[in-house]
Amino acid sequence: MSVFRGRYYHTIDEKGRVIFPARLCQVFTEKYDERMVITNWDGCLLVFPYREWTAIEEKVFAQSIIKKEVRAFQRLFMSGAVDCSFNGQRRVLIPPALRDYAKLEKEIVIAGMGRSIEIWNRESFEKELDKSSQNIEDFSDYMADLGI
Repeated sequence: MSVFRGRYYHTIDEKGRVIFPARLCQVFTEKYDERMVITNWDGCLLVFPYREWTAIEEKVFAQSIIKKEVRAFQRLFMSGAVDCSFNGQRRVLIPPALRDYAKLEKEIVIAGMGRSIEIWNRESFEKELDKSSQNIEDFSDYMADLGI
């Protein structure tokens, strides 16, 4: 099964373009197509293949908008979503609002997360990794439940 995995240190250019690693592009072409949806979440950007995103939309839109937390979630997660695709050089243009949200300026990290990809400001990513590493015991039950 093709999944997005790995950690890639890259840069974003002054126009907001990111060159995606060849390995991640390969997963897109083998399993999906070049279309993707990028949105904001938890200090980073989440990148979903278009097909994965439409499955998320179906689940989210099945919820009642009468619920305050549903509207708040949609306001943050869904309204930030932008359709994107690769150009011929494996580049993706990240819109200014998303770049601002994730504080993407120069040094970035692209992290494969299985069915999705995260794009981080490098400094923010390293802080998150450090926080997770300091709390490694918190993952023990989760890993045990997975049978690892």
